[in-house]
Amino acid sequence: MKLSGKRALITGASEGFGLSVAQAYVREGASVMICARSAGKLAEAAKSVAAVASGGTKVAHRTADIGSVADVDALVRDTISELGGLDILIANAGVYGPKGGIDDVDFDAWRQAVEVNLIGTVYCCRAVIPEFKRQKHGKIVLLSGGGATKPMPNLSAYAATKAAVVRFGETLAEELSAFNVDVNSVAPGALNTRLLDEVLAAGPEKVGKQFYDASVKQKNSGGTPLEKGAGLCVFLGSAASNGITGRLISAVWDPWERFPELAPQLAKSEIYTLRRIVPKDRNLDWGEPK
Repeated sequence: MKLSGKRALITGASEGFGLSVAQAYVREGASVMICARSAGKLAEAAKSVAAVASGGTKVAHRTADIGSVADVDALVRDTISELGGLDILIANAGVYGPKGGIDDVDFDAWRQAVEVNLIGTVYCCRAVIPEFKRQKHGKIVLLSGGGATKPMPNLSAYAATKAAVVRFGETLAEELSAFNVDVNSVAPGALNTRLLDEVLAAGPEKVGKQFYDASVKQKNSGGTPLEKGAGLCVFLGSAASNGITGRLISAVWDPWERFPELAPQLAKSEIYTLRRIVPKDRNLDWGEPK
């Protein structure tokens, strides 16, 4: 098994992608702590994870709001206590935030999205770092998405925070490199989860016709299978990904299954990172605008 004996904390795991990751982890031999804000949904999720767990693994759950420092501190303490340690953090919890133009949305709601998506994610990392430094190993997987790599009109809180999370991940990867801790961000693809349902419920007036129409098409097509991104998260939590760090990896488009053999080249390049594209000839004459 790829994760035999590993212990993982997975946030936002009561449904959707986080739940799929938790199920993939226990199938591969990991013990998990899953958390979410809804106690009822979380309890049901824990049952579904336990039902597919391999022998000898432990499934624990705890309600927590990652926007709360006190909740995160208690969550990490309980995880280490109940699982006997911690090897992997999957920082999955996140929200779309308010939908609409920045001059129209409720700014308190916009700020709250930043608290959850960015501050909450950063604090989850901060809370596990002492344990990872102490044991001199660890894996951190951050959840990115389309917002990190392209503009998302009418979803500015989501786009801004996801881009910030990826850059934070790159920075943290360098801070923790001496402690044998790998930090990577995952783009799992266009998923049919509650976030998609939120967009459809908001309608084209709030999210824009182009994005709404694309979301309807995604809903009808089934979207990217959750298992695709979950498989990437398994890889990034396993020993096979040792030394691969500071990357933004697409579960759909990138050849991550080949990364172990490509690790030396990856370490020397800026591929799979957030960087500007600079022309080889910086004095290139682009001609007159047409």
